[in-house]
Amino acid sequence: MGRTLILDTSRPHESMDAYLAEPEGTPRGGIVVIQEIFGVNAHIRSVADRFAAEGYVAIAPALFDPVEKGVETGYDQEGMTKGVKMVAELGLLRPQQDVAIAAAWLADTYKVKVGTVGYCWGGTVAALAALRLGLPSSSYYGSRNVPFLTEPAKANVIFHFGERDHSIPPEMVEKHRELKPEMDTWVYPADHGFNCDVRGSYDEPSAKLAWERTLAFFGRELA
Repeated sequence: MGRTLILDTSRPHESMDAYLAEPEGTPRGGIVVIQEIFGVNAHIRSVADRFAAEGYVAIAPALFDPVEKGVETGYDQEGMTKGVKMVAELGLLRPQQDVAIAAAWLADTYKVKVGTVGYCWGGTVAALAALRLGLPSSSYYGSRNVPFLTEPAKANVIFHFGERDHSIPPEMVEKHRELKPEMDTWVYPADHGFNCDVRGSYDEPSAKLAWERTLAFFGRELA
C-alpha cells in the first residue's frame, strides 16, 4: 500500500526519507506517524498502512536521518541500545522540526487537516506537536511528556498509558490529568509498547480500544 519518498528539509545537504501510505479516494485527513526508538521499521509502516485503510493519508518520516540514514532495528537488546543512543544524540528539537515538515507536506499536497500519532519516544514528540505546532495528536506511552505539560496547548492530545508500564508510574500519568484536565488520559491493563503486535508486551484488547479512541479523536479533530 505504501511507498518511500524523500522530503526536502531545507537544511544544506540534508534530506529525509519518509514512508507514505495513501487511501483509496479522497483522504479524510492526514496523519504523521511518529516512530518509536526503533526507526521506521515494519511495524511503523504497518501503522501508516492501517490509517490509510481508514481513509487517511499517512506519512512516517525517518526522524533518525539527521544522525544516521536507514535506521530500522528489531525489538531486541541491540535495537534498544542503538535506539537509546540515537534519541540521546538527536534530542527533541530536530524531530519537532521534521514532523512540522512532514505535516506541511501532507497539508500542501493533499489539502487536508493533519494530526500526529506517536509511540514511546514518538509519543512525546507527538505531544509536543500538539502543544507547540498545533497538530492534534494521539500520544502513546510517552515517558518524556511531563516536563512539557505546563506549556499552553495549541491543539488537543489524547494520551494512552499502560498500568503495568514501570517506565511511567501512576504519579506520572496523574500529572497528565492534573496539568491537562481538558484532555483525555486513558490507562489500559497493559505494559509499555502494548500497541506493537511484534513485541512481547503487545496486548490486543488494549491496542484495539486505543485504536478506536484514536480514530474517534481524529474523526473529531480533523473533520
